[in-house]
Amino acid sequence: MIRISQMKLRPGQGPEELEKKIRKLLKLPETAEFRWRIVKSSVDARKKPEIYVSYTAEVEGLDERAVKKRCKEKYIEFTEPVRYRFPPSGEKNLPGRPVIVGTGPAGLFCGYMLARHGYRPILLERGPAAEERCRAVETFWETGMLDTECNVQFGEGGAGTFSDGKLNTLVKDKEGRNREVLRIFAEAGAPGSILYESKPHIGTDILVEVVTNMRRAILAWGGEVRFRTKMTKLLTEGGKVTGVMTEETLGGEGEKAVGKGRQERIETGMVVLAIGHSARDTFRMLYDSQVPMEAKAFAVGLRVEHPQRKINASQYGAEEPPNLPPASYKLTAQTESGRGVYSFCMCPGGFVVNASSEEGRLAVNGMSYSRRDGENANSAVVVSVTPEDYGSSHPLGGIAFQRRLEERAYKAGQGCIPVERYGDFRRTVLGQERQEKEAGSGAYMPQIKGRWCFAPVHDIMPESLNRAFVEGMEAFGHKIAGFASEEVLLSGIESRTSSPVRIHRDASGQSEIKGLYPCGEGAGYAGGITSAAMDGIRIAELIAGEYKPAEKTEEQRTE
Repeated sequence: MIRISQMKLRPGQGPEELEKKIRKLLKLPETAEFRWRIVKSSVDARKKPEIYVSYTAEVEGLDERAVKKRCKEKYIEFTEPVRYRFPPSGEKNLPGRPVIVGTGPAGLFCGYMLARHGYRPILLERGPAAEERCRAVETFWETGMLDTECNVQFGEGGAGTFSDGKLNTLVKDKEGRNREVLRIFAEAGAPGSILYESKPHIGTDILVEVVTNMRRAILAWGGEVRFRTKMTKLLTEGGKVTGVMTEETLGGEGEKAVGKGRQERIETGMVVLAIGHSARDTFRMLYDSQVPMEAKAFAVGLRVEHPQRKINASQYGAEEPPNLPPASYKLTAQTESGRGVYSFCMCPGGFVVNASSEEGRLAVNGMSYSRRDGENANSAVVVSVTPEDYGSSHPLGGIAFQRRLEERAYKAGQGCIPVERYGDFRRTVLGQERQEKEAGSGAYMPQIKGRWCFAPVHDIMPESLNRAFVEGMEAFGHKIAGFASEEVLLSGIESRTSSPVRIHRDASGQSEIKGLYPCGEGAGYAGGITSAAMDGIRIAELIAGEYKPAEKTEEQRTE
């Protein structure tokens, strides 16, 4: 395989220009035939306003020995691409159909891979299918009436469905799982460009279709997906999983959602916990069931909004550069006390969204549609916290800390998303005199899904976190012009950056309770859509490497 990197084109130049550049670099005549594909593209804005798009491509169908003789450029390599391989099946009989709890990225991809290879998994999802979920979330944003079992956190696709659909990850990928995740997403309806973009994203509007298509594939391969079904008890005996108890979630708003539907016992010796970072009642049940777990560090902070054109101007040198996507950023800083502050889940042209899942508590997140054509850019600017910050070594201490912050956010906005301009926030935190004048001519309004109001956001976090937040914002203002200006909009609280809990597992992927496979972000082993999906695939591999596929049903044998 011939790999060529650092091929630069002007924005807007297409495949024809790139093929010409490949021919020139490989010193090929116009009549030479070969196959090529883009494997990576990224915007190079280091010498703005001179902007380029840098490409890496793989070329096949040529005499590589001849190419080596005539081409000595350092950007031309001869490599074997990493190709994903699912492991051969093990020899043990399955101890019942695998039960996967949760259909976020981890559970969905674990179920997808197991179903594809004949293991007929049962996926349990406490929320509804993606189509119904979208309608319920839109209703919540319009009315403020929360369905505690169907919201931005719970339902098919998990919390990632109502986000920007960012697919970049820092996880090392020697086995090719990252590319396999992207390939499956593209096969299920995502744009093919995610296979090579340096910062791939799908967008909430397309993600709904993608997860629906993945579910259909699971069903076609003999898997089962049960919506509005919550695991209420983990059944064990002698340190091994023996099954789960489930209960139908009835749905509805507020107190109407409290009620018990049909209950069922599922016998199985294999349960994958892909419960996500917000299933707090499930964490409590698992703790009470003596599943080993511990508190872990995470981060909390506030959503920060800027006009997208200002971010474009800083990153590209122009407010509306042609043939370029809305600009993004990634910022990190360290306070004088050593605490980390960083941008998280940056959404170009996006919206701040009400991501609450519990009555009387309010959490926010960020979301973009596939076109990323909103007026504002937003990201969470978050501050790292540890068990020392929330004063508890209890495994569920981080959840209690999150809840306290969310209660304060709910109170600050009286149930609406509280919004405050950074100038007022900074002066209050630093003890400077507040200015009661209206915002200046550069003021802009928030882009928010859900009800919102101007309110004292500075009342939400503890003083130490507020001061760290300001210190980080001021540092970021030296990196991006206007990042810490008076008019910048803050909203909160961003409390669900990652799981505050880690559920123990060993090299086999299992808890000390055998047959229990903690998986994904909720279990503390991932941080984002792609890494969670990769972890789901890894758990599927571990299961398949030990067990034989399930026996085919009579219906499958006759097909």
